[in-house]
Amino acid sequence: MTSPDPWLVVIDAQAIFADPASEWVAPRFAETVDPVRELVAEHGERAVATRWVPPRVKQGSWVPYFETFPFADRDPDDPIFDLVPEVASLGIPHVVSEPTFGKWGPGLAAVTGEHAHLVLAGVATDCCVLSTALAAADAGCFVEVVPQACAGSTDEAHERALAAMRLYAPQIVVRS
Repeated sequence: MTSPDPWLVVIDAQAIFADPASEWVAPRFAETVDPVRELVAEHGERAVATRWVPPRVKQGSWVPYFETFPFADRDPDDPIFDLVPEVASLGIPHVVSEPTFGKWGPGLAAVTGEHAHLVLAGVATDCCVLSTALAAADAGCFVEVVPQACAGSTDEAHERALAAMRLYAPQIVVRS
């Protein structure tokens, strides 16, 4: 059953995307922290943080992926996959870890319900946020994306991803 109250999903606010030394840094990551803090305060117990973790067994397209990005082929419990302290300290009550770019799936649905109203924030707009938004919309969720609480791999990639998600209205709405 769908709840009329939205769920905040803070996607992958992790060290691997925040550390300027990381190959996967989202350059504007730090600018998302205050908007995320405000959203967490607004949503309270209806907040979920997600974490991308590498699959333990690499199969299919993940094999060449990790050949391309061997620095990320670590144990899922490696501190590089931890939520950044600024987000971890917010007390988000639910954390879902997935070895997929898109976080919509049984784990997140178990927390929010299958046809939830989701408010998305996080990184990277052009990868995990986009993948989550599309999968959730396909599953029947209403999705809102908060651009100022998201960061892309580049400013251009962030804007392109937002433009792509706008094409899915009314299932996906990018807040202005």
